Parts: sequence; structure tokens; C-alpha cells
Amino acid sequence: MSSVSPDAPLVDPEDFPNWILFEDSDVLVLNKPGWLVCHPSKNGPWSSLVGAAKEYLRVDSVHLASRLDRETSGVILLAKHRKAASLWQKGIERKTVRRSYFAIVRGEMTERKELSTFLGKDPESSVFVKQRVMGRTRTSKRAESVFEPLGKAKGHTLCMVSTRTGRKHQIRAHAQAIGHELVGDKLYGPDESIYLKFCEDGWKPDWLELLGMSRQALHGRSLGFLRDGPVFYADLAPDMCGFLRDRMGLKEEDIQSLMEKGDEWARSEVEKELSCLNEEE
Repeated sequence: MSSVSPDAPLVDPEDFPNWILFEDSDVLVLNKPGWLVCHPSKNGPWSSLVGAAKEYLRVDSVHLASRLDRETSGVILLAKHRKAASLWQKGIERKTVRRSYFAIVRGEMTERKELSTFLGKDPESSVFVKQRVMGRTRTSKRAESVFEPLGKAKGHTLCMVSTRTGRKHQIRAHAQAIGHELVGDKLYGPDESIYLKFCEDGWKPDWLELLGMSRQALHGRSLGFLRDGPVFYADLAPDMCGFLRDRMGLKEEDIQSLMEKGDEWARSEVEKELSCLNEEE
């Protein structure tokens, strides 16, 4: 990985193939690192996921069927043509495609947290993009998330998160609302002024003690159809594994066991939802 600045790394063309989870004539599925924006930026093709994918495929365009925030790592799908893009985008719109996430949160969560709220712009924040749980208004939107604690230690919890809607900053805003904000979150964490300072001057090592990580501890674990379609999985990002080891004291076998536990839970959630859909049909 080379970089134009400490906070704007460029993709190393030799690293890019290592991110590929699946590829065929229709789609390119990748495990995105947590430092890379999805959409093209002014710093050239190797400064974004879409730009790097076009260079790798040697094409003029690809279709981003799903996206993740820059600081969220994990599985992401790019379609190679419009028909494949339409299939996946319609699946997301119609809620027949689901995501699951791993998240490390502050505090030791002891039970499942299920939220069905409205999200809208936080009127008390100086950050324009910040969202907040609020009542139903003309502009607020319904947001549904489920947090399942997998393991807790030393004041932190590894959760599996399932989303039934895809609102801006949904998981991060919901985590803050339940008092378990994500480790490393500059905007929804303990001090939102860090986000503004970060945007102006870049990352400061002094923030690490307060935040725990240099980026939000959120990872897209799976992406796939509820039924009659593929499901793709991305291994947990190395920096999140490092936090589980170094800050929570978990061993490699513990981490693997918790990941398997999370996958089983996510599959059971899908099965329950399919059962409800079958009853409705």
C-alpha cells in the first residue's frame, strides 16, 4: 500500500487480487479494507474501490450494487453489467438481499437488542451528516437493526448485527442510542469534535487511547439473498482481530468460535424471516 498522505492511502495493484472473494462473468465480490472509499475520488483510479476494480478488470465502468462507509470493512459486490446490477440492487430494495455485520462496541452487552426506530438529521450536532434516533417526522426514515452479543470481555462486546433496512449510519446511530457506541467511531463515539478535527487535519495518534481503534470497528460479514441466490462471506478484518486479541484478551480459537457462533445466529434469523414470509404467502 502506497499513499499520498497518511489518511489517503492508495490501493497497491498487487494487493487488490488478494481482496477477491468471488468472481465470475457477472460479479466481482471483494473484502474491502477499512481505509478505502467506495466511490471514485479526485486522487485517481487507485484511490477508490470502484476505480481500482475498473483498473483490475480493464473496463470503463462497473456497477456498485452495495456500498460500505469508508471506515467499514467487509464484503462488497460490484456488478460487471447492468443486468447483474439490477438483480442485486432490486434485491436490496425489496429486502430479499440481507447483510450481517460484526461490530465491537463499548460496554459489556448481556442481551439481544432489537431496534425499530426513525432516524433523521441530528439537530443538536454541528456535523451535517450525523443521524439520530427520533420520532416520526416528514424527513425521518424507519430503521431496523438487531444486535446480538457474541462475547464480552474487559468492557467491550463483539456483536453480530443484522439490518432490515439500509439507512445512512444506521448501525452507528443505533449503537449510540443503546449506549454501546462502536469502538473507534469518531462521529458517534465519545467526542464528535474528533470527527471534525479528523476531516480538517487527519488522524492524530493521541486519539487512540480514547477511541480504541483508528477507525470504526464495523465489518460487513455477509451479503446474499434470503433464498434462491448466493451468499458471500468476508473474514474479519485484521485490525478488529487485533483488538479482540490485544484489548479483550481473546485467543485465535476464541475469535474463530465467536465468528462461527455469529454466522449460526445470522442464519437462524434468516430462517425465521423465511418462515414468516412463507406463512404470509
